Amino acid sequence: MRYNGGRDYPGGEATMSTSESSASQPVWTIPESLRAQLLAALSATEAPAARMSYEAFLDWANEDTLAEWVNGEVIMVSPASARHQQIVNLLVSVLSTFTRIHDLGLVLDGPFQMKLANSGREPDILFVAKSHLDRLKSTYLDGPADLVIEVLSPESISRDCGEKFAEYQAAAIPEYWLIDPQAELAELYHLDAKGSYQLIAADDEGRYHSQVLPDLWLRLAWLWADPLPDAEDLLLEIDCDAYARDMIERLRKRGYLGQDDTP
Repeated sequence: MRYNGGRDYPGGEATMSTSESSASQPVWTIPESLRAQLLAALSATEAPAARMSYEAFLDWANEDTLAEWVNGEVIMVSPASARHQQIVNLLVSVLSTFTRIHDLGLVLDGPFQMKLANSGREPDILFVAKSHLDRLKSTYLDGPADLVIEVLSPESISRDCGEKFAEYQAAAIPEYWLIDPQAELAELYHLDAKGSYQLIAADDEGRYHSQVLPDLWLRLAWLWADPLPDAEDLLLEIDCDAYARDMIERLRKRGYLGQDDTP
């Protein structure tokens, strides 16, 4: 017996059959193409179809919405993988501690909007220098960050390396890091005097030095390790004296060390 309730399904007709072992209980069979469409519809986050202003986009989106705003259109993005998030968490831990110790500014991880001339992007990590903290609003950064980091996924490669690269360069974001965990490759760019991105080359010891965060450097091998290293170990290698002094002072404030104690 075939049944479609008088409806035409785009993926074919749904059928109802009975088996010899359970003749009284119908078994519904859904075509695979229709099943895929149903699953996609059920799992997708509904994005508004009409164009909207950035203010309307901020009102529509919530903290769990994975979306960006580009020229009035809402672009939905895919959830990140576990490895992606592990690398983001490691970089955020290192960068946020480094910037706090040296009083350089603020590090934020996504999802947090960065409003540019014609887009509202959600970088994986952004750094805002102390002199630009006036750009920080409650739900978005009103203007370019000083450093943006994107950890690539198969779904985001063309967007991060193409559209965003052009947008970030046009917005004069001083430094842009692209990190590809699958290929174990990274490209770190800084903005030159002509407003064009140039690759940051490694030094003789294989270290990549940030030009936005003085004295901060990175070894790419850290990001490909499995398991990833501890942020504390990296900070001790990057800036041992400053990190150790900060830890000693924090221990003293909590009463674990006296003023004259030397660890």
